[in-house]
Amino acid sequence: MTATGPLPETIPIFPLEGALLLPGGKLPLRIFEPRYIEMTDDALATYRLIGMVQPTASGADKPSLYSVGCVGRLTSWSETETNRYAIVLTGVCRFRLREEVSGPRLYRMVRADYTSFQSDLETDDGEADFDKERLAAGVKQFFGRYHKTDLWATLSELPTDLLINSLAMVCPFAPAEKQALLEAQTVTDRARLLLALIEMHVAGSEGTLQ
Repeated sequence: MTATGPLPETIPIFPLEGALLLPGGKLPLRIFEPRYIEMTDDALATYRLIGMVQPTASGADKPSLYSVGCVGRLTSWSETETNRYAIVLTGVCRFRLREEVSGPRLYRMVRADYTSFQSDLETDDGEADFDKERLAAGVKQFFGRYHKTDLWATLSELPTDLLINSLAMVCPFAPAEKQALLEAQTVTDRARLLLALIEMHVAGSEGTLQ
């Protein structure tokens, strides 16, 4: 159960490569394709929920999808003069795709199974087993390349789950790496994987400069 009631079994999905949404994280999106404008209109008229799922390959009009996504609640939206939306999704809970649902809408819908991810709906108790000082050093070094050395200071006061999820969302990783972060079962698992990915990318960039 969420604060606003149970999550619906059937949800609209937005397949978008490289877009990672995690519980508690905020994902800004620009909506301009007619099918996704229709999806946003329908979501605003019902549960205000949209599932984010990565396609397993790019380029196809109806690509195959990864089996795990994250449903987000529309927490901010504005309509532009050109009939486009600027929205923000706040992550609620991950889900497994049970099956795709056919229907008359332009966008895709699936039946979602949340049972493997009930911990996403629980309040973080602040406990996670990872080396926070090492992660802080890695984040500063990693984002220093993008002139964002103050990112850790901005995020470090967040509760542990939001800290890790927010960092995972903003890191410019490859789609497969982002999917691995999404599917990490616990905050500790995700923190350790995040640290490993950051250190791998830092080591790789140092190698290219030698």
